[in-house]
Amino acid sequence: MHNKSKYFYAIGLSYKKADAEVRGHFSLSDTAKQNVLAQAKQNGVESLLVVSTCNRTEMYGFAEHPYQLIQLLCDNTKGTVEEFQDVAYVHKNKDAINHMFRVGSGLDSQILGDFEIIFQLKAGARASKEVGMLNSFTERLVNSVIQASKRIKNETELSSGATSVSFASVQYIMKHVKNISEKNILLFGTGKIGRNTCENLVKHTKNPHITLINRTKTKAEEVAGKFNLIVKDYENLSQELNASDIVIVATGAQNPTVYKSLISTDQPLLVLDLSIPKNVNEDIRDLSNITLVHLDDLAKITDDTLAKRKSFIPAAEVIISEITAEFNAWLDTLKFVPTIQAIKHKLTDLKNSEINNQRKKIADFNEDQAELISNNIIQKITNQFAHHLREDGNTSDESIELIKKIFQLETTDNV
Repeated sequence: MHNKSKYFYAIGLSYKKADAEVRGHFSLSDTAKQNVLAQAKQNGVESLLVVSTCNRTEMYGFAEHPYQLIQLLCDNTKGTVEEFQDVAYVHKNKDAINHMFRVGSGLDSQILGDFEIIFQLKAGARASKEVGMLNSFTERLVNSVIQASKRIKNETELSSGATSVSFASVQYIMKHVKNISEKNILLFGTGKIGRNTCENLVKHTKNPHITLINRTKTKAEEVAGKFNLIVKDYENLSQELNASDIVIVATGAQNPTVYKSLISTDQPLLVLDLSIPKNVNEDIRDLSNITLVHLDDLAKITDDTLAKRKSFIPAAEVIISEITAEFNAWLDTLKFVPTIQAIKHKLTDLKNSEINNQRKKIADFNEDQAELISNNIIQKITNQFAHHLREDGNTSDESIELIKKIFQLETTDNV
């Protein structure tokens, strides 16, 4: 599949075998991704696409051996080769292609049908293209995966309902709170789920009163800047809790950060705890004006949705197999491009020497007309061969050999 010694590999690890801590060891920052691409270029890796999310880190590239890619990953993260081997997967050629389709269409996501990953693939492809590390094969593959993901989104309900906990929490709020755009919302903690919930809230509630508190204020300011929110000091937590209608707790602490003694309001207060372990103490349930909803309750909403989604897997797989077949057909045509080009060269040489002969023999030889007719015939003959090779999937390799023999062709197989 490209130079004789290079194969297309997908290497990586995901939530399936690697827990959050191990995934953290192999997580690539944007700078690390840039370094990986630069090093890959120097080390003779041809075309590389890198994806790193909280659920997976993956590389897709052309290499003589997958170890080249594994080494690049380990050199740029805290992870070791030994640790990688415990949890990793390595796919080659057709299997690597199939893997990218499954990942990109949400069939391999932690929450089935989660389409976040397609944006990561697009971004990865853009970053590679900018530094000249995206060959036509990988670019075509990514575009095919994007096409599959679009069709699955439009033609099936694989991603209907709440796709993620953050989305489920926003749905819960929208369903249970009237006049949401006029309520005071406090987001305490800026972990990934908190940030996503915040983004979803801004998008779906059009609420201008969202306040953000985080132990490290600078982190809160980073997130707030992105969404134009208000940031308050950690010292003001109790005051802000009591001025809110909805509180979303997404802190990453080992012990509860919100508890009964902080709350003095008698207004209705909805508290969502999106933290693992729980960061809201159960004792706040003693207060009759408080509704406490935990991540696990929201996951149940998601579980119902998941059951429904599973029924759309076969439909999604049909779409994937259609688009994979188109991609493979394109790949097969690449195989005989050199042969077709060589036939054309050969026929053009024959034509040139024949026209030379006629020019000497015929006094008023119409060269333009001869050129035109012979070029058209060459094109028609070449098309016949191309058509035969394209249609004849089973014996195309034998056909190529035979054509080379008949025309005594020397082709350079660099595809």
